[in-house]
Amino acid sequence: MKPGCPRFKDHPSSNHSPENGSVISYGTFFRANDSRHIRRFKCRICGLSFSQSTGTARYRQKKRRIITPLYRMMASTVSQRRAARLLGVDKKTVVRYFRFIARQCSERELRRLNVYKQHPISKVQFDDLETSEHSKLKPLSVALAVDPSTRKILGFHVSRMPARGLQAKIALRKYGKRSDERRKGWGSLFRDLRPLVRGDAEFLSDQNPHYPFFLKKYFPFSRHETTPGGRGAVTGQGELKQLVYDPLFALNHTFAMMRANMNRLLRRTWCTTKTIQGLRDHLAIYVDYHNQVLTNG
Repeated sequence: MKPGCPRFKDHPSSNHSPENGSVISYGTFFRANDSRHIRRFKCRICGLSFSQSTGTARYRQKKRRIITPLYRMMASTVSQRRAARLLGVDKKTVVRYFRFIARQCSERELRRLNVYKQHPISKVQFDDLETSEHSKLKPLSVALAVDPSTRKILGFHVSRMPARGLQAKIALRKYGKRSDERRKGWGSLFRDLRPLVRGDAEFLSDQNPHYPFFLKKYFPFSRHETTPGGRGAVTGQGELKQLVYDPLFALNHTFAMMRANMNRLLRRTWCTTKTIQGLRDHLAIYVDYHNQVLTNG
């Protein structure tokens, strides 16, 4: 099917539908970056020539071949520097395509969540995963919600949090007071879940004392069950618990998979998050891969 002219708004005398005859075939050209022959078209009204890729998300990209392997690498414990070496491109190229893939994954995930809007679910498991930004003295919290029946991730939100325990005094002396944005993160997560989850749904979490406030605010008719957190097992990056039966297995298993497949979340790694936006982008890529590939088997 012939596309419409990109300059349609500049000549309203024509219809956007290509059946009006204003757009004609104008040959082809060989696109070297992915070895494909691309059709060209021409508008007989304005004289503009364009191809079938004009206006698409990948328009004028020169390294199309690396998009699919880079997408898989970012969800398979490969760092950006190692991906650049394996793909034979510059590190800056990987960063640019990493951000592009993250945008595409976020848009694809929004379309996937429309299914839940039509058929809201009745059970949700949620909790926080802790990581850090540049240093363990600058921790981050990732609020995450999971559908326990399918283990698909429903949403996440990244928030800053102050250091705790023995690191609190050191962090305060070195970096100053750090804001705690976890309440804002929890609120954003539950607000995003409202169109996806039934109002009388059953929520399961650990015994965090802050959770009931947000559930009552965003899901006043829901049921909230809590379970004490167990001791971390040797396997599963410490996320799986040493319990005969773990009520939060779907959530803890998802956390374990995230730590195993995102090298910046590994317990012992030198690949750390440098910016919060970088972590958000990496999470967007992994969530899309997790929901589309890992949980579809």
